Amino acid sequence: MKKLTDWVNETKKKRENMKEKNKDPKEQNEQFNSAHSISQSLTDNLNTISKDLGGSADVIIREFELGETDQRKIGVMYTDGLADSTTVQEFVLKTLMIDIRSAHLENIDFEATTLELLEKHSLSGGQLKKVYNLKNVKQHILSGDTVLLFDGETVGLSVATKGWKQRGVEEPSSQTVVRGPKEGFTESLRTNTALIRRKIKSDNLWIEQMLIGKETQTDVAILYMKGIANDKIIKEVKKRLKKIDIDGVLESAMIEELIQDETFTLFPTLYNTERPDVAASGLLEGRIVIIVDGTPFVLLAPAVFVQFMQSSEDYYQRSDIASAIRLLRYVAFMLALLVPSAYIAVTTFHQEMLPTTLLVSLASQREGVPFPAFVEAILMEVTFEILREAGLRMPRAVGSAISIVGALVLGQAAVEAGIISNVMVIVVALTAISSFVIPSYNLGMAVRLLRFLFMLLAAAFGMYGIILGIIILVSHLTSLRSFGVPYLSPIAPSNKEGQRDSLIRLPIWALISRPRLISQKNMIRDETPAPEPNDSTKEPEKSPSGESSK
Repeated sequence: MKKLTDWVNETKKKRENMKEKNKDPKEQNEQFNSAHSISQSLTDNLNTISKDLGGSADVIIREFELGETDQRKIGVMYTDGLADSTTVQEFVLKTLMIDIRSAHLENIDFEATTLELLEKHSLSGGQLKKVYNLKNVKQHILSGDTVLLFDGETVGLSVATKGWKQRGVEEPSSQTVVRGPKEGFTESLRTNTALIRRKIKSDNLWIEQMLIGKETQTDVAILYMKGIANDKIIKEVKKRLKKIDIDGVLESAMIEELIQDETFTLFPTLYNTERPDVAASGLLEGRIVIIVDGTPFVLLAPAVFVQFMQSSEDYYQRSDIASAIRLLRYVAFMLALLVPSAYIAVTTFHQEMLPTTLLVSLASQREGVPFPAFVEAILMEVTFEILREAGLRMPRAVGSAISIVGALVLGQAAVEAGIISNVMVIVVALTAISSFVIPSYNLGMAVRLLRFLFMLLAAAFGMYGIILGIIILVSHLTSLRSFGVPYLSPIAPSNKEGQRDSLIRLPIWALISRPRLISQKNMIRDETPAPEPNDSTKEPEKSPSGESSK
């Protein structure tokens, strides 16, 4: 562990030294700014932009004269495929063909510049922005906007014309529920923010946006509820995002790895979801939502362990049913983690723990198996992991068939060949089915890897090794933090209010307060009293004579 820490510190020092070497002096910064400022010559500007973009075929650059009497040259630039061609044609190009100064419009300042006239009287785009250097010009062009440059002016105008092809709102594929909303996030950042706005129509929902990635310039949005979210956590999230200095961000998992508290852990410390209702619920609890353009998976911070064992369907079912299913998930978690190692420990070191009849049956089944229980379990677990990955990577039409048929054929063939026993097939099957019960795929991955560690401890020390592994695992979980919040809260540290919605879920009306360690203010979220029968539904009391009393 010490060598690993030294390696991390050495990597940080190398990165800082490289940054120091790559820092530009003031003179180079001044030359950079002057070289990228917008020139008064339109031709020079268009040539520079075309050269910087490599004369790309999808970047459309047009130059023409504005109107009939103005005789002012203007340049129009946009990216084909990223900009909506209809919007560009109808609301930009056609508008520029009109001679504003000769049109019969009221309140026109004929001494105003062409840019001011277009901005105030002509262009009908939804969003107009002024651009002051060529770097911003290229950024807007490659983002799907249309940029206008004018001959003789050092300021350009950007018109919002984004309109590329995108996937519609569909049902999430990774987090399905029987009862609940069927809509899921898409790869469009603005569509995702709209899906959350649709559920939370509050002026306290604040959205801040930034660009991350020197080359990709990926839009990243931070969403939080003002007055509910912890201000310290909000500042910490912004601070970590601003520290990111990377070439490109292609998926939210890259952001997750760069801002998480602990790097060397198998357990996820940020929660990801495809469901807008889960993101909205997290916002109302005081969490911060991070949306990355280009991916349907959004991040929620901070995240705790019990959150990964919960499903959105828990809140759309009765509390008693939801609590039973949630407890079943914890049982499945322990089975997926410990069943193979417990089988190895009992059959290798602690045969006296088994009833005599069962022990004789196991011994007879393993009589012709040439490998010890540990090697037998490793072979079966590795084979199943290979089949699972093959099923995921194969085309959907044949992936499930290959994984199921492969497991049946290989398992049956291995038993008949005497390589493994029938009981080991049952153990591996039970372990695999239990791992599928865990709602979070990331947590399931952690269980799959930890299973091998527990199998090794069981083969070396028996039940004592399993107990040692559990102690180490719990100690590791208690040491984890997610943006300063203990990973095992509200269980450790104990919080009775938070435990109303952890291992079990109490009725909605009993979930009065928000998680204490996540939200530090506006703690009350539900003041609805417990439901009571209406007076009109009660049976009237009868008098001794048998008549109802009023």
